[in-house]
Amino acid sequence: MIEDGALSVSWQTSAIINTIQQTATIKSFFFRLAEPFSYTAGQHVDVRLTAPNGYVAMRSYSIASSPSDTGIIELAIERLSDGEVSPFFHDVAAVGDEIELRGPLGGHFLWPERATAPVLLIGAGSGLAPLMAMIRQRRALAQSVATALLLSARTKSDVLFAEELFKTEAADPHFHLALAITRDCPERSTDFDRRIDSAMVADVVGRLPAQPGDVFICGSNGFVNIAADGALAAGLQAGAVRTERYGG
Repeated sequence: MIEDGALSVSWQTSAIINTIQQTATIKSFFFRLAEPFSYTAGQHVDVRLTAPNGYVAMRSYSIASSPSDTGIIELAIERLSDGEVSPFFHDVAAVGDEIELRGPLGGHFLWPERATAPVLLIGAGSGLAPLMAMIRQRRALAQSVATALLLSARTKSDVLFAEELFKTEAADPHFHLALAITRDCPERSTDFDRRIDSAMVADVVGRLPAQPGDVFICGSNGFVNIAADGALAAGLQAGAVRTERYGG
């Protein structure tokens, strides 16, 4: 199915200018846009690969960089064993390669740049990408709106953008970080040693000075369902909860 608005956005060929291995399974790719565009934190792009035999594969990836980074976008791509596009990026793609992409796309999962009520972010794995764009944009705009991130990862080494998140928390008293470490013991008293559940979501909501006016959740289907149910169980309004789900 083609997303509403996608037909009005042109494809462009953009070069990979850098790559960073973020975790064992997630790699960041930085693209210099041939035709720079403006976007809002939370939006994504479509990526299209065409094989020599004409076969076409296409996937959507959230933009992880801040909209303030003009002309260059970062995509954090997780290698999925059953994926069709992600293995190409991890095993074949290199600096200098040109990739077809189009964007920006998405109109519901957007950072509220005039937010006054607290914001709750919940993510897992590469589902952090659009949430990271929001955190980076919040910082770029010098916003002080209370924001909490509940992030699930197998181990500490699997936490995407870990160093940047810890630095953000240390420098900003209005930003709260809670990790749900599912296969190891957490090192911080503010983190959890289990999968995300309703009690955990309620705990993190309680760290904010007031009820969140916006909730953004991104991850796999099962993860999103559990996190969204937890937000509703914590008494948050259904209309405030927005979700994004990723695949291979």
